[in-house]
Amino acid sequence: MTWKDVQQDYQRKGLGESVGFGQRPAIVVVDFIKSFTDPASPLGSNLDAEVEATGRLLALARRKRLPTVFTTVAYDPNLREAGVFVRKLPALKLLVKGSEAVEVDPRLGMLPDEHLIVKSYASAFFGTALSSLLVSQSVDTVIVTGCTTSGCVRATAIDAMQNGFRTIVPRQCVGDRAEMPHEANLFDINAKYGDVVDLDEVLRYLNSL
Repeated sequence: MTWKDVQQDYQRKGLGESVGFGQRPAIVVVDFIKSFTDPASPLGSNLDAEVEATGRLLALARRKRLPTVFTTVAYDPNLREAGVFVRKLPALKLLVKGSEAVEVDPRLGMLPDEHLIVKSYASAFFGTALSSLLVSQSVDTVIVTGCTTSGCVRATAIDAMQNGFRTIVPRQCVGDRAEMPHEANLFDINAKYGDVVDLDEVLRYLNSL
């Protein structure tokens, strides 16, 4: 079956409806940090296009004064916070607190008043104050960008939905190390957890606010 065939089958079965946009969005930039956006890093890949697209989104969100949250993954030098995750992904040993590897990609120009969530696992919500932070600002829509689509983006999108937020993923603003997991997970997010849409649609929505 092709992707189109599967999509049509899902629609016949009642999967993949749109949740749409709400009234108060926030941007969550998941793990666009140096160790993931540098192709020379064991954890990295070429995400130049995705970083550039996210920069466009952030520029508009900042003009609209919308809440913006960045995330990074960082561990103590003994990796005690990494649990069994580091057994599965030994390359995570690079992500030590205070190192350059865990810094947000400077091309995104994170501002002093924008929040940085330090997490230990895939979801930006797991073990963090992200949900409370968003609720305190009356957010009802979470626009998820970042990497990787099959890992931390997917986990964050699922938890955004489970925490009661409309979940939007601009496809040009998320990336992965390989095309197959990227496309498969975008399809699955759109089928079950949120709306995967073109960046232009998100920009039109933000301009309408």
